[in-house]
Amino acid sequence: MKLIIAHCKLVTPLGTRARKGAEMKELRVVDDAFIYIDEGIIKATGAMKDIEALGLSGTADWIDAKGRVVLPGFVDSHTHLIFGGYRPDEFSWRLKGDTYMSIMERGGGIQSTVNATRQTGVEELVEKAQWFIDRMVEMGVTTVEAKSGYGLDTETELKMLEAIERLATKEDSRIDIVATFLGAHAVPKEYAGRTGEYCDLIINEMLPKVKDKAKFFDIFTEKNVFEIEDSRRLLKAAREAGMELKLHADEIVQLGGAELAAEMGAVSADHLLHVSDEGIRRMAEAGVVATLLPLTAFALKEPFAPARKFIDGGAAVALATDLNPGSCFSGSIPLTIALACIYMQMSIEEVITALTLNGAAAIGLAGETGSIEPGKKANLTILEFDNYHMLPYYVGMNCVNTTILHGKPIYERTNL
Repeated sequence: MKLIIAHCKLVTPLGTRARKGAEMKELRVVDDAFIYIDEGIIKATGAMKDIEALGLSGTADWIDAKGRVVLPGFVDSHTHLIFGGYRPDEFSWRLKGDTYMSIMERGGGIQSTVNATRQTGVEELVEKAQWFIDRMVEMGVTTVEAKSGYGLDTETELKMLEAIERLATKEDSRIDIVATFLGAHAVPKEYAGRTGEYCDLIINEMLPKVKDKAKFFDIFTEKNVFEIEDSRRLLKAAREAGMELKLHADEIVQLGGAELAAEMGAVSADHLLHVSDEGIRRMAEAGVVATLLPLTAFALKEPFAPARKFIDGGAAVALATDLNPGSCFSGSIPLTIALACIYMQMSIEEVITALTLNGAAAIGLAGETGSIEPGKKANLTILEFDNYHMLPYYVGMNCVNTTILHGKPIYERTNL
């Protein structure tokens, strides 16, 4: 299938790696542009005045964007998409003043979702996740990372990864999915007080079975969960098994997770609400993407991660939603954009880069998606407007008209 998106305002970062520091505000903007797509791959872009000379006119189906902005499809690079049950009662507890960690200590939190997920079948997990995927697509998301981590035993972790694989390989799949193994999400109740033994289980039993089913190994590096030495041990084992590394780092307290991410050569470190200045410096030097999750800080009433310190310090920042049933039951791209601009002092140009190319880099896909350039997948988002500044200005509201995956419209608010 050949497709031309005509008369659009093309807005995109450029490159096949994460954009760092001041680079994040650099976007290619072309008024009255076209994008030529063949078999799901971008083949050419440019100004409409040049399309006849290139011999492309009349060879493909056309979408007339009528001056609307076209962006790379959004990349949600940190989600807990697969889970059983819900936890609205815990949200009410937090509204009354209970902390996230105190809820965990009384048997709620992650363990509550673990209990529900262990009792949920693969088909139900797939069906539930598909509903969330459909909502993501409406907001312009074309690529998503999905974690396991609500099993905390080998059988359920494998079940979650099977659900992710089914979603990714469905004939009518509406999104690109990258799988992450998060068996080190918490210490399950049956291993309470025996963190080292649970680490042994992950290394000796889980890793050999999951290493070919997930691209990334992730860990919740946090005080009273997996502290630095246990985290280092697990990350080394995962790296030796051939997996790429991610960390939940410095979310609740400043523990040194960012420094560990740099030491271990992680692809990304995520959350980072309480990161140290030294951690920022080391991540920037090591090229670790800082994946910041403003919806979680908002939901927990915590300080937002220091996006400006990361960017001004020369680091690459990605943004993601952290959709999960506990600390952040939201997958809202519009609210993520608004919070990043209003409360994290990011420019809209930096936010676009963070949600596209840098998000792709955070899951190892910057070479194939995240920007509008020849050779990359035609994963695109067409906005309702001709000005990309409408994204934060229309606060928390969806500006997407059409979402395109591999050159095919998969969501259309209006028929263009």
